[in-house]
This record gives sequence, C-alpha cells and structure tokens, in this order.
Amino acid sequence: MGFPGTWMTESESMVYRVVPKCACSTIGQIMYYSDHGRFFDGDIHDAQEGLHKWGIEASQGPITANVEAHRSFAFTCVRNPYTRILSSFFDKICGIQRNGRRYRGNLVPLLVQKYGIEVGSPEDGFEFDQIKSFRRFLLFARDTIRWKKPMAADIHWSAMSGHISTFIANGGRYDAIFWTERFNEGMQGVLDRVETPVPVSLDDIPRFNESEGHGPKRAHPVEAYFDDLSMHLVYEIYKRDFQLFRYDFENPANKLPTGEIDLDEVHVKLAG
Repeated sequence: MGFPGTWMTESESMVYRVVPKCACSTIGQIMYYSDHGRFFDGDIHDAQEGLHKWGIEASQGPITANVEAHRSFAFTCVRNPYTRILSSFFDKICGIQRNGRRYRGNLVPLLVQKYGIEVGSPEDGFEFDQIKSFRRFLLFARDTIRWKKPMAADIHWSAMSGHISTFIANGGRYDAIFWTERFNEGMQGVLDRVETPVPVSLDDIPRFNESEGHGPKRAHPVEAYFDDLSMHLVYEIYKRDFQLFRYDFENPANKLPTGEIDLDEVHVKLAG
C-alpha cells in the first residue's frame, strides 16, 4: 500500500499527507519554496520535479524510508466538512477545469441524468438553483461513499479521515494536524519546528487557490445549503471527521473547530 497522497521536500525537512480541498495547493507551494526559494510555475499538483510525491515512482523509496523511520516532521491539514463538500461541489461539479473541460469527462452528464442536478455554464453566467442542485449532489456523494455507486467515491469528497488513515495504517505518525480555518497559525507551527534550506515568511506567501474562478460563485451563506436532511446526510458521510477534528456538526454556520485535536486519539482510531 505504501504512502499514497504523501509529499516530502527534497531536503526531507518535512512530510505532508495531502487532503484534497484543504489548502493543499498552498501547502505544496510552501514546501517547494522552502527548498528552492521560488514557487512552482503552475499548479503544484502538476509538478514532476522539485518535490517528492508518492505518485512519482522515484520518490517512493525516499518517502518510505523517511516515514517508516520518522526522520522528518510529518503533518496534514483538515477543513470543516460542510465547507469542504460545498467547495468540492462548486469546483469539481459546477466548475470548468484547468484543461477547459468538465471534471472527469462524463461525470456531470451522469449527475444531470441520474440525479437531476443542474450546474449552469459560462454561457449563462452559471445561473441555476444552487441549493437544490447541491442537495441532490449530496445524495450522489453519499451513494458513492456508502455503496460505491454509480461510481467509487472521488478523493475530493471522500472523508478526510480516510485519506489521513492510510498514512497511519502503513506505519506513519503525524506530528501535527491543523485546521484550514486557522491556516497561518497551523502552518507557522510546522515551520517553527523544521529547518528549511530557504526561510519562509508566511506573511509573504500568496494563497494558491487553483480552483478559484473556474465556476460559479457561492450565492448563499454556508448554512443555507443544509436543511435537516442535508445535515443528516453530511453526518452519515463525515461523522468521524466531525468527531476527530472537532468540528461543529450542529451548526453549519460555525466553520471553526470547537476544541483541540487529540493526536493520540487520531492515531488509535485511524490505525485499523
């Protein structure tokens, strides 16, 4: 199994387990900058050099050796499940991707046909009933996660605990898990505990939101998208994420965590 989704600086100053839709573009660019003194020109997910990634075959040996010996500071970042699934919907389902096409080719036509979802288009200014379509998308996301139908769950809406658990189950251990909602505080905590070839000043780092501008803007506050049934579905899908990462299930309007993450609890509960 190894360590899928794991990135490591070439200097081996730090190891990061990517969780999609949780500031991963910004974190990857910070890691790249901390080794090279410049940002990767393009989406960091496309980088094939300058950063060890599990998806690059030549990187698997160095990552495995490092993680199994716990030679470097290892961390990941999480996000409120309500805002994360909303972001996935607007980016991956409604948005036009970097290649100018819809995400995963036939996915959106499938959703239109089977779930009655509307997504709008650049031609009509993405005019559609966002709340109704999002709630139908939630049914689809639940179906993919619970029953792997009509397809297996996508990494952008599968549970964060699932991503994070592979690192633990295969012998890794996290030194820190921080929240996207308190990004500067969390990322600074990582930088304070590692030595990088190039110093990083977080105040000077732009935010790399690669999904921005490709689709419709969210027209309503977060809580407007979640009625009682939607909240029930979200809890069914992300119960463990709410519990382990201390997010407020009862109030979709509260994106901030309600307590500290217990790293020991995370390792015990996600080890199996």
